[in-house]
Amino acid sequence: MSIQEKLDHLNELEKKAQLGGGEARIAAQHKKGKLTARERLELLMDKGTFRELDMFVTHRCSDFGLDKQKIFGDGVVTGYGNIDGRRVFVYSQDFTVFGGSLSEAHAEKILKVMSLAMKSGAPIIGLNDSGGARIQEGVVSLGGYADIFLQNTLASGVVPQISAIMGPCAGGAVYSPAITDFVLMVKNTSYMFVTGPNVVKTVTHEEVSAEELGGAMIHAEKSGVAHFACDNEMETIRTVKELLGYLPLNNMEDPPVHHCKDDVNRAEESLLTIVPDDPTKPYDIKDIITRIADNGEFLEVHKNYAQNVVVGFIRLNGRSTGIIANQPAVLAGVLDIDSSLKAARFIRFCDAFNIPFLVFEDVPGFMPGTKQEYGGIIKHGAKLLYAFCEATVPKITVITRKAYGGAYDVMNSKHVRGDINFAYPTAEIAVMGPKGAVEIIFRKEIAKSDNPEFLTEQKLDAYREKFANPYIAAGRGYIDAVIDPRQTRPRLIEAFDMLRNKRDTNPRKKHGNIPL
Repeated sequence: MSIQEKLDHLNELEKKAQLGGGEARIAAQHKKGKLTARERLELLMDKGTFRELDMFVTHRCSDFGLDKQKIFGDGVVTGYGNIDGRRVFVYSQDFTVFGGSLSEAHAEKILKVMSLAMKSGAPIIGLNDSGGARIQEGVVSLGGYADIFLQNTLASGVVPQISAIMGPCAGGAVYSPAITDFVLMVKNTSYMFVTGPNVVKTVTHEEVSAEELGGAMIHAEKSGVAHFACDNEMETIRTVKELLGYLPLNNMEDPPVHHCKDDVNRAEESLLTIVPDDPTKPYDIKDIITRIADNGEFLEVHKNYAQNVVVGFIRLNGRSTGIIANQPAVLAGVLDIDSSLKAARFIRFCDAFNIPFLVFEDVPGFMPGTKQEYGGIIKHGAKLLYAFCEATVPKITVITRKAYGGAYDVMNSKHVRGDINFAYPTAEIAVMGPKGAVEIIFRKEIAKSDNPEFLTEQKLDAYREKFANPYIAAGRGYIDAVIDPRQTRPRLIEAFDMLRNKRDTNPRKKHGNIPL
């Protein structure tokens, strides 16, 4: 056989592999409003850069007639290429081949690119669309999942890991995405759950659909499993690419620096009026975030979950910056279980990948009540405190209004290694709000008074004048500077620039014991 004949044979095999489960199954995939594994990669990767690995791998199972059903690739397309000119490793499960189910060979393909990603120092992106473990292979398939879980864990904090759920992801399969850094889901076509609707009905007698049990918005709003819920697959892929633009390739590198066309000295007049004069009135903290960010761009993470805290990415003078902000427009910005978990995980991601972070603080305290106490607000709030204390990246806080009680300590105060702590003139830093403080400190005096309401107002005015401001804390050095809100952007850019070569370490240890 001549070389040309051999090349022709290779081309035929490649074409066969690229068809996956065949034209009929591809049509069925399209009918569901879903793209194929290869179509997704074409949209994700820079044109002409994707290099496929293990195209001709097939399963090794001979039971249940599978020896007569061998398809090249075995239900997953793996390889590497570029996104916006930067190297990434990818795997894309192919639902047209055995429903994307995971076999021993399928798992080995994923493990190979994950291992190469760690050796090369490049992100791992998984496009999940799978019916779960390949039942015909039994425990071998389960072992494949466990091998992937271990590799996810070893890769955690070494290279960014992103999971896009493009179809079903059920049973043990859900734990690989759960270990990764970011999970994206597609509304109406993707779902995640440990046990499906039929099992739920059998065990608990609950009638629930797949969408109600584990759809994109359920996980984006209620469970917090999904960081992004996207309208369609195209938006999901665009979001993956946008997210990657804020991240370094690995934990030994800094995030990419983009050319900044936005004036670094830009003063923002509107910042004078966003925080209301009345300390009980709400406002949207995102109005501050977008006004100080380069070009007003803010990629919010976990947008629909625990909305009393806001997290996400901006750029300041072209440099990636994580945002953690109390949201006075939702529950007055109080910290509760869900918001503590949301913020703690985000802080630890930023710290693992050398992304400095900025805290906007307006917090009246932790959420009171039996539901929170029974749910473990103490241990969950401690996770947030632990994350702030542990972080060694540059970290800056701006107190816009309230900083009360233990929540003042937790939200990146100077006492937990906050590097630069600014406050607006509207800041109120105290053990508790004026009303509660007066009612405790002067309760006997007020109780004896002939006019308790008048006396209470007098004491409130005196308390506000003395404590409801940033100057006692500034006098102690707990606040580095009280700043004009209009100068927030330039002051932050200057401070982060000053901290660019910051070096800080934690004591040597195998790892800490975060209060899980």
